[in-house]
Amino acid sequence: MYVCICNAITEKQIRKAAKSGVQDLWGLQAELGVATNCGSCKETASEILREHRQTKNRFEPVIYRPLTA
Repeated sequence: MYVCICNAITEKQIRKAAKSGVQDLWGLQAELGVATNCGSCKETASEILREHRQTKNRFEPVIYRPLTA
């Protein structure tokens, strides 16, 4: 789905940027150009980033590694 019509940026592109380390709207603007024209996509793009952060923190596995002597 297109999130930013002005710059033809999709939800998939935003999620990919989030996976690669983009943390906030400013990072998305620098990386993809989201919300640099009319700005109507700003809230949707920010929501996608929030979802990514919540999912990443919630489902990140904890790996137990015993100490070796």
